[in-house]
Amino acid sequence: MTELATLRPKHFLWSVDNRVARIALDRPDRKNPLTFDSYAELRDTFRALVYASDVDVVLFASNGGNFCSGGDVRDIIGPLVAMDMKQLLAFTRMTGDLVKAMIGCGKPIVAAVDGVCVGAGAIIAMASDMRLATPRAKCAFLFTRVGLAGCDMGACAMLPRIIGQGRAAELLYTGRVMSAEEGERWGFWNALHPPDALDEAALKLARELAAGPTFAHGITKTQLAQEWSMGLEQAIEAEAQAQAICMQTRDFERAYRAFMEKRTPVFEGD
Repeated sequence: MTELATLRPKHFLWSVDNRVARIALDRPDRKNPLTFDSYAELRDTFRALVYASDVDVVLFASNGGNFCSGGDVRDIIGPLVAMDMKQLLAFTRMTGDLVKAMIGCGKPIVAAVDGVCVGAGAIIAMASDMRLATPRAKCAFLFTRVGLAGCDMGACAMLPRIIGQGRAAELLYTGRVMSAEEGERWGFWNALHPPDALDEAALKLARELAAGPTFAHGITKTQLAQEWSMGLEQAIEAEAQAQAICMQTRDFERAYRAFMEKRTPVFEGD
């Protein structure tokens, strides 16, 4: 295990407080686009979170009124035009590896989305476990706008499971903006909050998760991902085994004793 509170990323903001790690892209003057370097550093950070002993929840925040404007036109899209197939595949695999790392990091991820959330930014929100937004959030999977397919970074697998096949197909074919109201109605956003209340609401949710049975939260995250490819009987058996593991934790016993003593349990994640 390792501690990540002292991590000093070069390409995004990072802090850890009360076992909640906060990430925010740091190019607010350009609505926080991604670069080759920030993609790679985010991927490596989420991979490291698997082994983090001082982080239980991740909050992926907005910065300067926007979440993420996707891949930087000058720093990413321009160079991609000049690459050969081997180089292009290395890049698209790297971006997909960021999503894999988010899914596999073992920690719940809360996205707090304000303003622009498009392209790879929309994918980062999609790959988070829970998503809060403001009424002015503009989310678009705009890959077709630059002549690409909508099947980017797992969108064709994940988005239909969140909002339904027909709605996902429309967004991925057209690249249009999904309004905040649509996103909440369709289940993409868990809730909408005023811009001046978004950070507080997201942090409150993150802290509630961090105060819960965090070992069990990791099991829940694992099962949510693994059961996509399982039949119902497989899933029920997998959950039986997972729950039996959780029943061996001290947190399970703490909850029992707190109930018997008519008090709120204090979980410690073991």
